Amino acid sequence: MRVSLRAKVVLVALVLAVIPAVGYVHVKQIERLLREGQEQALRATARAIGMALHDRPQLLELRAGQPASGEMELILKSLSRADSRIWIVDQHQRLLALAGDLKKRAAEPPPDWTTRLVRPIAALILERPTEDFDDSLPEEEIANGPVAASALQGVPTRRWRQSSDSRAVILSASHPVWAGDEVVAAVVAEETTNAPRSAYNRAMEQVVAVTLVAFLAGAITLLAFASRLSIRLQRLRDEAEAAIDSQGRVRKLIHGSAAGDEIGDLSRSFSTVLERLAQYNTYLENMAGRLSHELRTPIAVVRSSLENLKLARPEEAGVYLTRANEGLRRLDTILTRMSEATRLEQLVRNEERERFDAREVVRGCTYAYPQKKFELEIPERPVWLRGAPDLYAQMLDKLVANAADFATGDEPIRIRLDSRAGEATLTVSNRGPRLPEAMAGKLFESMVSVRNANSGTEPHLGLGLYIVRLVAEFHGGTAEALDREDGSGVVIKVRSPVTA
Repeated sequence: MRVSLRAKVVLVALVLAVIPAVGYVHVKQIERLLREGQEQALRATARAIGMALHDRPQLLELRAGQPASGEMELILKSLSRADSRIWIVDQHQRLLALAGDLKKRAAEPPPDWTTRLVRPIAALILERPTEDFDDSLPEEEIANGPVAASALQGVPTRRWRQSSDSRAVILSASHPVWAGDEVVAAVVAEETTNAPRSAYNRAMEQVVAVTLVAFLAGAITLLAFASRLSIRLQRLRDEAEAAIDSQGRVRKLIHGSAAGDEIGDLSRSFSTVLERLAQYNTYLENMAGRLSHELRTPIAVVRSSLENLKLARPEEAGVYLTRANEGLRRLDTILTRMSEATRLEQLVRNEERERFDAREVVRGCTYAYPQKKFELEIPERPVWLRGAPDLYAQMLDKLVANAADFATGDEPIRIRLDSRAGEATLTVSNRGPRLPEAMAGKLFESMVSVRNANSGTEPHLGLGLYIVRLVAEFHGGTAEALDREDGSGVVIKVRSPVTA
């Protein structure tokens, strides 16, 4: 089943579902703490009033149905809590005092816009407390209520109960009033759970609001991000499909993205792959033309020599046989150089590396060009490289052959090996023509030659500097061709890292 990138990102966004779960657990913990705090505060209120009435003779003067004395009223008002009700009952279940109201008087602050927005949604799962309930004190609570009865026996307690119409939950806490060693009355403090419940509802509404905003912002952000990724990948796909035609030829290169992310790396990798594929296609196309040119001449020499040999007198046969042998030798040279390049490519991939002194390789090479002079400059200290000394010698042979082909005048060809800053540099310099500007950056490619097509008797397939580049890369280095600073010739440098 094919799943788009946008759909996958949306599925990943479901991780945000942990936000409401964590928020719900947190709010439930807050509600439990609020209930515990309300219970402790209410028990403390009952205890404070009970202690204030402890061993007070005025308590004995209280009679049912009579108003509380001024001191009693002052004690109840000063120690009671807002939105709470305090009542006192004696051992005969007579109500001695009653103060306060369970219904909330203060108005709630107006909700903000996020609360108003999510309140219809939150109302589906939240039970909103109401102040429209019956707050009368039932007679059975006074006469037979377990909270007052426990306090009259000298044991403080608390209890959760429903209001008479079951529209509110009331928390009751009691404490005994002592006169010496005898319990003479019980103080009962009562509150509804509307305040903690309202706080719980407000917290849940905020959690719902934050969750919706987080989901919306996260979904929009992730969708935009996924869309951008999808567009970039589609563009890269289209460019890759348009770059190669049905015959496998590279029609145009991909411009690598400048982005610093993985897609940018992928785009640049595609660009590099297509560039190398285009170079290889050019190599194959050039090979056909160059081979056709290089093979045509020796084949024509052999053919004409054989035809003339048929018509020649016996004393003239040696001349035509010599020309035919030269043509065959030229063909053999072409095939040898092609197989040499192929063999070297295989060696570069499979050759084992060893540690060797480049000085010994440069000093041990034979420079078999009697018409040319050579000047060697080698450092006194060893120049340790990691690679293959045979390949390094073959690279130097190609550099020297290239310099000998283009060198002019009596100035010697200079071969210099130097090591500094952890890098070994092999330099071959010769006097001669400057590098053609049109071939800048292409000299080290396969089947590339700047020689005149009719110059010399040796075939040139443009593989010499290509082999130099392969060997340089095998040794972890690079090769470059430059004009001399005074423009009198060419300098080719091969740089390789020195091994410790």
